[in-house]
Amino acid sequence: MNILKQLVIASYKVLTKVLPINHKIILFESNMGRNYTGNPKAIYEEMVRLGLDRKYRCYFILEGTETKIPGAAKKIKRNRFRYFYYYAIAGIWISDTRFPKYIIKRPDTIYIQTWHGTPLKKLALDLDAVYMSGETSLEDYKRNFYENVQTWDYLISQNHYSTEIFRKAFGFEKEILEIGYPRNDILYSKNNEEDIIKIKESLGLPQDKRVILYAPTWRDNEYYRNGIYRFNTGLDFPLLMKELKEDTVLVVKYHYLIKDVIDWSDYEGFVYDFDKDYDISLLYLTSDMLVTDYSSVMFDYSILKRPMMFYCYDLCEYRDTLRGFYFDFMNEAPGPVVETTKSLIDSIKGYDYDIYKKKYEAFINKYNHADDGNASAKVINKLLP
Repeated sequence: MNILKQLVIASYKVLTKVLPINHKIILFESNMGRNYTGNPKAIYEEMVRLGLDRKYRCYFILEGTETKIPGAAKKIKRNRFRYFYYYAIAGIWISDTRFPKYIIKRPDTIYIQTWHGTPLKKLALDLDAVYMSGETSLEDYKRNFYENVQTWDYLISQNHYSTEIFRKAFGFEKEILEIGYPRNDILYSKNNEEDIIKIKESLGLPQDKRVILYAPTWRDNEYYRNGIYRFNTGLDFPLLMKELKEDTVLVVKYHYLIKDVIDWSDYEGFVYDFDKDYDISLLYLTSDMLVTDYSSVMFDYSILKRPMMFYCYDLCEYRDTLRGFYFDFMNEAPGPVVETTKSLIDSIKGYDYDIYKKKYEAFINKYNHADDGNASAKVINKLLP
């Protein structure tokens, strides 16, 4: 940490002791400030719809402030003085990831942690080993995580399954709002032909081809440096293009931790890539089929009841070494689980919903029972009576 930042943080600590809290100020942060997406975005945009963005002073924390945001919210660049100043005085914090250790939660500030997914892979205090960048030991990781969790006042859960895991894995004893995820509200309000056509137009996707969304998670042990991960996949993209390009396009969506810049020019007209700045909910709506691996996108996409494929080229390593799973993934997966590109292509071409119908219905009943398209409004009603 450089000297200037140390001085700013020292000043920030003083501000938290002398400045009054303003309960009309709300801070939003998505994915450590890397984009304007997810649950914080959905909650804010519901405030805009209700006209509450002008009744309250809303600020979005961002690494790059060129991002366009509707309504009256102002943008604050992460780790600058204004960032610390507003964290010192804001009455409400809304975030989907943990804050750095140097951010101080004052007793009168309300902090709602929206989190960012239903867990398949083990989390936090349940981990048996840690391979993530920036972590020195499992003990330090767990201690830091637990201490951070104690600053949360509310935690959002997508389903009862998650609620039970969060209690144990996070050591969270305060109120859990089991209301579904705000980011999924759009999957109810925009899941119609007219809106999907408009979204495809805005994203530059063809209207006359099948759209397959490929949205894998990140690998804990595949990184360049702290918080910067590689896009590592065993997919044979030339083979995919050869076999599917006639009537299909492949939308590749990177996880927000992925920072690779990949040249897709050899796949022009077949591969459309979208980085961390794009809200994946829009890509869900425009796609006819999802290909993922162990990502929590499966729990959101299942709301749409569209086909899902699971390309898990490193299944044994991921399950047995990197993370471990909370449930029998192979048994519950509501679609084919494959380990090679050829098997994936065969599954895409021969997909039969009837084969997976019972598994899909059981999956929806277990993981989507709380999602109803009104989660954002429920959060607002809780925070802003």
